Amino acid sequence: MSHYEFEWKAGDGLPIYAQAWEPEKPPKAVVCLVHGLGEHSGRYAHVAEVLNQGGYALIASDLRGHGKSGGKRGHAPTFNAFMDDMAVLLKEAALRYPNLPYYLWGHSLGGLLVSNYVLRRKPQLSGVVITSPGLRTAVADQKIKMRIANIMGKLLPELSMPTGLDAKLISRDPAVVERYVKDPLVHGTATLAMAKYTIEAIPYVFAHGSEWVLPVLLMHGDADAIAYVSGSEELAKLIQRDCTLKIWPGLWHETHNEPEKEQVLAYALGWLDSQLSN
Repeated sequence: MSHYEFEWKAGDGLPIYAQAWEPEKPPKAVVCLVHGLGEHSGRYAHVAEVLNQGGYALIASDLRGHGKSGGKRGHAPTFNAFMDDMAVLLKEAALRYPNLPYYLWGHSLGGLLVSNYVLRRKPQLSGVVITSPGLRTAVADQKIKMRIANIMGKLLPELSMPTGLDAKLISRDPAVVERYVKDPLVHGTATLAMAKYTIEAIPYVFAHGSEWVLPVLLMHGDADAIAYVSGSEELAKLIQRDCTLKIWPGLWHETHNEPEKEQVLAYALGWLDSQLSN
């Protein structure tokens, strides 16, 4: 297993930090990972290790306004900026590992972004993995907060507010929570513009979910109190083709960081292998 870092300049000149983990032998496929709100790609090194052992390279970038990438924390000027950044991530994967199968993996906010990318941009991929997507959350129940974000997101787009994400709910493993809280690259804010764009991106997925054509693995813990399992269940019902819905009883938001993470990652690896064999 080897690791290297790189960066690129986004269309608006913002530096985007990325890193890659690759197996000792030439990889059989490449997974491109999109992380969640307020976190960063460095939190997925253990996921990369499992994938590398299975023969996959993993490339992940820090979202703009996150981790080691540039930009105001938790901000994006437009939703398309996220989509364009994801297009570059896939392009970098193709340049660094040409002529291989490519997969997109999105967690939480990353799951929402990947879902939108698949439905809006219609990329040519071998498959998609989505874990704990932010499709049904407590924010959707806060009608006043959503109305404020919609109105003020136009007037004061770069005004920051707390995301309200409760770190104690990410995992049942207290060591994971402690590392998250102490991580200097983790932040707990989002701008009104980003809140507006991401909230608007949710109904798009449900309105166009039946147009989904790529093989997809949807994984969710049924005790997730940050992003509700009902979002994955609703999306799975809309997808007409190759959709595998895996619900993990009792698991919380970061299924890949739960005490059962070895089982979760082994299941994902098995699904990737099954897609390659098909």
